[in-house]
Amino acid sequence: MVEVTIDSIRVSLMSQHRIVILKDIDSERYLTIWIGSCEADAITVKLQDVEVARPMTHDLLKTMLDQMNANVAHIVIRELRNDVFYAYIVIDRDGQEIEIDSRPSDALALAVRLDVPIFVENDVMDEAAITPENDVTDDDELDDIDIELEDDEAEDDTDLSAFADFMDSLDLDDLGDDD
Repeated sequence: MVEVTIDSIRVSLMSQHRIVILKDIDSERYLTIWIGSCEADAITVKLQDVEVARPMTHDLLKTMLDQMNANVAHIVIRELRNDVFYAYIVIDRDGQEIEIDSRPSDALALAVRLDVPIFVENDVMDEAAITPENDVTDDDELDDIDIELEDDEAEDDTDLSAFADFMDSLDLDDLGDDD
């Protein structure tokens, strides 16, 4: 498995669709996953330490797990099937490991609240990760970087072309910023 961090949440300027960009902690590979606006907001609220008046759904889930003495060990983006990502939440309760099926967006929203590791199965990263073609330096403009899907076997990239089209529409000016 590949450990990743949440690099950013992006909104297409043309369609208002959202993606979460996960970054491989050991390389310059990025995994993009379409997510809903509510889940994007739930992740962003926590990442930016925004105070909310009432608990959000993922805060409620965190509280329930705490009350049941269950600990989330980590989450895993486990599969990509028919352009849909699948994930699970790994819970440790009284020494028993339980895997709960989840949408990646919900698993990520919970992971940021609990500060637990996020993993992606190797075959998912191999199939769907993207890497910038050029090295980015302070003098380079990110607008000039071509992003290419990593797929050595496929001559036909139509299965993931929606991701490539979406990535082309994004404003990536702050992709390398660490603030």
